[in-house]
Amino acid sequence: MDYAQILSPIHTFLHCPTPQAWIDKARDPANLPLLLTDHMVCELKAAQTAMLLVRKYVADKTGGDTLLEWLKPYEAFTFREGPEPDFVALHRQIGKGVMPQTNDPWGRLLIDSMVLLIKEELHHFWQVRETMTVRNIPYVKITASRYAKGMLKEVRTHEPLTLIDKLICGAYIEARSCERFAALAPYLEEDLQKFYLSLLRSEARHYEDYLTLAQQISPQDITPRVRFFGEVEAALIATPDSEFRFHSGVPV
Repeated sequence: MDYAQILSPIHTFLHCPTPQAWIDKARDPANLPLLLTDHMVCELKAAQTAMLLVRKYVADKTGGDTLLEWLKPYEAFTFREGPEPDFVALHRQIGKGVMPQTNDPWGRLLIDSMVLLIKEELHHFWQVRETMTVRNIPYVKITASRYAKGMLKEVRTHEPLTLIDKLICGAYIEARSCERFAALAPYLEEDLQKFYLSLLRSEARHYEDYLTLAQQISPQDITPRVRFFGEVEAALIATPDSEFRFHSGVPV
């Protein structure tokens, strides 16, 4: 895989690289349980975001409910409302059921992009959980970082501007994940390194899909808004942060 080719547009898109102080803390084996736990939860949140976009903006009820059912066992485990499911069996069920339908071309693009994203993120969730299990890392609930919340509070409150901003935020979250996987990979054990590098292509495509959807639904050029959120995102990454998480800022 040509990692440089994948990462070049990501590095251009993001307004700052991951600070070395974050990498130094993340490569400490003592922080691996926390990092993997937060990574796993982030995969679920990415799937939830995609599902909510489809259900809110384009899905018919039957198709939207199918996506909801895919996520329920993962949510029940993550939010401690049920025992750990058989993720291998769950993974076989993903993709089954009645898919959301729409006659709107943009809506069709949203559905196709987000359904693929949900499938991939839930697969990654299971892969992270498997990595934790191999290392005897129990799942313990943790608090969320300030990162996504910090961007979403800048989202405008009337449509279609709300949708456009949410899509741009999604692009930055996926791009930062991609950049961070690549930045951290060289310092990890071989199996983890391979796993993190294997995620780069899908994360890079997700960021591109979000940007494409945002520009197609916007009546104006989204470049100024993309730049605005780039500055918001960079500030969250490059400033001191009291919590250490996968998308946190400079460790205090």
